[in-house]
Amino acid sequence: MSFKLLKPELQKALTNLGYKTPTPIQTKAIPGLLEGKDLIGIAQTGTGKTAAFTLPILNNMKEEYPRKIKTLVLTPTRELAAQIGESFFKYGQFLKFKHFVIFGGVKQGRQVQALKKGVDILVATPGRLLDLLGQGKLSLKHVEFFVLDEADRMLDMGFIHDINKIIARLSHKRQSLFFSATMSPPVNKLARTLLKNPVHVEITPQATTVERIKQFILFVDSTEKNKLLLKLLKQEHLTSILVFTRTKHKANKVVQFLTKYDIPSAAIHGNKSQAARTKAIANFRSGQVKVLVATDIAARGIDIDNISHVINYELPNLPESYVHRIGRTARAGTEGTAFSFCCADERSYLTSIENLTKQKIEVMEHKYHSDAAKNAKGAAAKPKPKKQFSRRPRSGNKPGNKPGNKKPFNRRR
Repeated sequence: MSFKLLKPELQKALTNLGYKTPTPIQTKAIPGLLEGKDLIGIAQTGTGKTAAFTLPILNNMKEEYPRKIKTLVLTPTRELAAQIGESFFKYGQFLKFKHFVIFGGVKQGRQVQALKKGVDILVATPGRLLDLLGQGKLSLKHVEFFVLDEADRMLDMGFIHDINKIIARLSHKRQSLFFSATMSPPVNKLARTLLKNPVHVEITPQATTVERIKQFILFVDSTEKNKLLLKLLKQEHLTSILVFTRTKHKANKVVQFLTKYDIPSAAIHGNKSQAARTKAIANFRSGQVKVLVATDIAARGIDIDNISHVINYELPNLPESYVHRIGRTARAGTEGTAFSFCCADERSYLTSIENLTKQKIEVMEHKYHSDAAKNAKGAAAKPKPKKQFSRRPRSGNKPGNKPGNKKPFNRRR
């Protein structure tokens, strides 16, 4: 397959952007999509999958006035929605289609005004789309092309009911495209309900790591992780680093620590406003911020070139997430490095990762090395179970108190 199958306007845009040869997923997906077939694509971010669906959609769409939503792309995160919108803009620069991106976390006024004026292509996150559908601010009955991107992450984030509600609003006469990095039973079930005789394209084998990424495991006690992180970041060749934590709270704590040592850093996670997240990513891209600290959900779909290193400050509890995390480096043919910290109670996570990827990660010796972490087994190799707090009875019904005789409330000074 070559880009010569596409309209001259799209070929011109690709030439301007410096695109010469299609990526493997583009080679396999575009011909079938141009023929109007449904598609299921197993591919990770960074494989060129966005162009694999935006180009044939732009090629096959027809101009129609007044404008109606003919293409709907559903994505799990605001950042990914914005990036897909940017792709439609770049590839369609010599066409007359109008696209718009909607997501939550911002006021809806501007989005409603844009929809009133009419759009051909809508890129959306599920929550805000359902909000505006419920308010009668838009209609999906004219959609001819439907793309569900990052389906596995959609399910991880609990969007299955929202997705089903949205699908119920779509016309049965449509072309459906389904993309996922992994194909678990729930994802497969969703694909079967959505697609009709789809073309199946799998580029990166499920749950395998990128060969160009050098991977190292660093055994360390949890109390020494900050010191180890600081030591790594002082090396000159670490220029643009994405650090992963499991929780929003830990992401904030890591940024506070790095700021204390004058290392430019920022955090992105679900509690950050859209404006703060957009600014953090922009500053990271420009080099003003050296370290971007993220949770898995916030980082999903972020496509930033030139990330030199990924550091797993905390190992993910789902081994598939490890693959997604380290895949943020080694983009566009470059090499990358992933460092993963592992303390004793994360040892079982490491075992799961190595079982999934079918490879042993090289151990890196360092000043803060922990044999206790390296050799942890059994209960010591797993996180301690969370304490289950039983709900205390109301003060008036405490043992020894007569119902209704509540103790006076003393305000703590």
